[in-house]
Amino acid sequence: MPRTARAAVAFEAGGQLEIREVEVADPGPNEVAIRFLATGICHSDLHALEGGVAQSFPVILGHEGIGEVIEVGEGVADFAPGDRVMPFLVPDCGECVFCKSGRTNLCVVFQARRAAPTTPFSLDGEPVASFMNIGSFAELSVVPADMLVKVSPAARPDQACCLACGATTGIGAALITAKVAGGSSVAIFGAGGVGLSVVQGARIAGAARIIVVDTNPAKADVARGFGATDFIDASRTEDPVAEIRKLTGLGTDYAFECVGNAALARAALECVNPAWGVAICVGIVPAGQELSTIPFNLMSGRHWTGSFMGGAKRADVARYVDMHVAGEIRLDELVSHRLAHSDINCGFEMMKSGESVRSVVVYPD
Repeated sequence: MPRTARAAVAFEAGGQLEIREVEVADPGPNEVAIRFLATGICHSDLHALEGGVAQSFPVILGHEGIGEVIEVGEGVADFAPGDRVMPFLVPDCGECVFCKSGRTNLCVVFQARRAAPTTPFSLDGEPVASFMNIGSFAELSVVPADMLVKVSPAARPDQACCLACGATTGIGAALITAKVAGGSSVAIFGAGGVGLSVVQGARIAGAARIIVVDTNPAKADVARGFGATDFIDASRTEDPVAEIRKLTGLGTDYAFECVGNAALARAALECVNPAWGVAICVGIVPAGQELSTIPFNLMSGRHWTGSFMGGAKRADVARYVDMHVAGEIRLDELVSHRLAHSDINCGFEMMKSGESVRSVVVYPD
């Protein structure tokens, strides 16, 4: 029987989310019904809400969730009611050319599902889109089984949910995409949840110098708490690249752009060592912006690349949860605000103002 659940519904781009009672369909073949315990509010949700990425409305946003299985559909053998699980927005079908290559976390199914009109949600008989096929701003959802992973129940839901996207994206960008070497130097543009997670990944990898650049000086102590050795207040300097070169000589070995800004992506490229530096675009650059640089910035030996969800697959998410439980990955300081479902719009406002590092909605038992 279909269930009903409270959900924060976005009815139009740029609008406020409204708490509504929606109908949630039963899980179909190879699908799993989940009751969420907590969900993070991610910049990707904000991009979709503001029209920065293609998205149909009305929609239930949210993709950084953690919950428990309440029912499985036909053909699901890997999950059972009561399992603690996390959705990961990148499918892992195991059959497509990408999955079989072992060279990428991208799955051919990802774009096909994004384009498909199917959704488990409806309101007054009309469909409501499920963002990234997850929709964790609803108390209940139905998610494809190949987007789920079992995780340790020892992890606190209001912290571990960040590993469903932001924290894994940052940590993975450092450990999987860049493969940061021990003793190296790293620059990170943006001290939000993703940027601070890159700091953690670089620290875990053993980087000797970790430089964080942000326009909010209040982020300095937070960044150092996660492992940064230096902080550059971009609101007080016209040229952060020059400041990075002052600290490192020829530039850093790696740089990560974690804001989603084309100009900062170029700055990340220009601040790395001209012979072997690697600059990685982690943030989502809004539609309409283009990346540009002078050819010699690449011909001298620099590498400019991107990192999709940190290069991680769903098994990496479970591994990072285990590392968090073991104390190797810190999430307590990453979550700056815990909100009731009805206060979800406050989370978006704090994100836009820079007041929050990461806001998490905690669902009632």
